[in-house]
Amino acid sequence: MEAAQEAHKILDSMLGKLGFEVEIEEQVSEDGIALQISSEDSKILIGRHGERLDDIQYLVNRILQKHDDEAPRVKVDCDHFREQEEERLEEQARDLAEKVKESGKSTRMRPLNAYHRRIVHNALVDDEEVETTSPRGSDRLKRIEIRLRN
Repeated sequence: MEAAQEAHKILDSMLGKLGFEVEIEEQVSEDGIALQISSEDSKILIGRHGERLDDIQYLVNRILQKHDDEAPRVKVDCDHFREQEEERLEEQARDLAEKVKESGKSTRMRPLNAYHRRIVHNALVDDEEVETTSPRGSDRLKRIEIRLRN
């Protein structure tokens, strides 16, 4: 896929100019395009809670869209950090849902960005005993509430 190759070049060039030695693998699936970075400097590239990785992904997508405004969004991961983070988040959501069912009391998760909130909502969408809600507003980070369905 042409967009995947272009995103690969952008990421490789960006990280190379910053002095990082990396290997980048393109992954194209039904979920879209993903670039998987392998590096000895993965902790630096990931940053605290993945924030630097989010910034890298944002920049790659901005540059890619500047070249082609119809380009698909590209996911950037490093040493499978996002994949593992998503699995932990789904597991945490299911654990909290079980606690809500046992206690009958609603609970709120730590503040999450829109992408992570979608993962939580999707993890619990088929659970008929609980529901998830996010507050309205323009804050980037919001807390999801998990509560019993009425």
